[in-house]
Amino acid sequence: MIREQRKRKKRRKIGLFIFLIFLLLAVVAVLVVWKVFTVKEVRVEGNKLYSSEQIEELVLNDEYSWNSLYVLAKYNFTQMEAVPFLDTIEVTLDDPHTVHISVYEKGMLGCLYIEAIGQYAYFDKDGFVVETSTEEIAGVPKVTGIDCQEVVIYEKLPLEQKGVLENLLNLTQILKKYDLVPQEIHYDESLQPTLTYYGTRVVVGSDEYLTQKVVRMAAIMPELAGLYGTLYLDSWTPETTDIIYKRDE
Repeated sequence: MIREQRKRKKRRKIGLFIFLIFLLLAVVAVLVVWKVFTVKEVRVEGNKLYSSEQIEELVLNDEYSWNSLYVLAKYNFTQMEAVPFLDTIEVTLDDPHTVHISVYEKGMLGCLYIEAIGQYAYFDKDGFVVETSTEEIAGVPKVTGIDCQEVVIYEKLPLEQKGVLENLLNLTQILKKYDLVPQEIHYDESLQPTLTYYGTRVVVGSDEYLTQKVVRMAAIMPELAGLYGTLYLDSWTPETTDIIYKRDE
C-alpha cells in the first residue's frame, strides 16, 4: 500500500516536471515570436500598377502586422480579398525582420470601353477579360472602333466583327514584344488598325507581314520623337519597301 502511494507521488512529480518543461518552452516560444519576429523592412517586387507603398499598406493592414510571423501566416493560410488588376500576392520572410512581397499583376494587353456598363474591359493575350474598371490604366492601350456590347469576366471578348479579335491579339502581342505599346489602337470602317503614340499615328493596314512591319516601325520611331504626323506602313511589302511619313501641317 505504501509502495503504491510512493509510486503515484513519483508519477505526479514526473508529470508536473514534464508540464513545467512544456510550459517553459511555450513561454520561450512566445517571447521569441513576440520579440524576434518584428517587421523592420518590407521588400516589394513585381509591382507596376501599384506603388511599393500601396502594396505595403495593403499587406500590413491590421494592428498585428508588426509581427512578421503573423503576416506570413495570415497570407499563407487565409484567403486574401481580391484587389483590382492583381492576380496574386505571395508573402515570404527573408529573415525574422524582413517581409518579402512578390506581386503578380494580371497580364493586360489592352482595354475596350463597354458603354452598357460604363467601364473598361481589360483583356489578356488570349482575349479573355481579366478585369473591368472605370479606371484607365497607363501603359495599357485603349482599343476603339470595334463593337462589344457586353463582357463576362474570364470569358473571351465577344466582338461582333469577325476576325478582329485574332488581329487584335496578334497586334498587341507583337507590339509588346518590341516595346511599342501605343496609347490607342483604332480600327477604321475597313477594320484596319491605326496606332497612336502621342504626336505620331501609325497606319498598320492588314495583318499581312505584320511582324516585319513592326520591326521596321521599331527602327523608325526613335527618329520621330517630338514630331507630329502619320507613318504609313499599310503599303509595305518585302517587294515594296518604301515607307511614307507625312508631317501634320
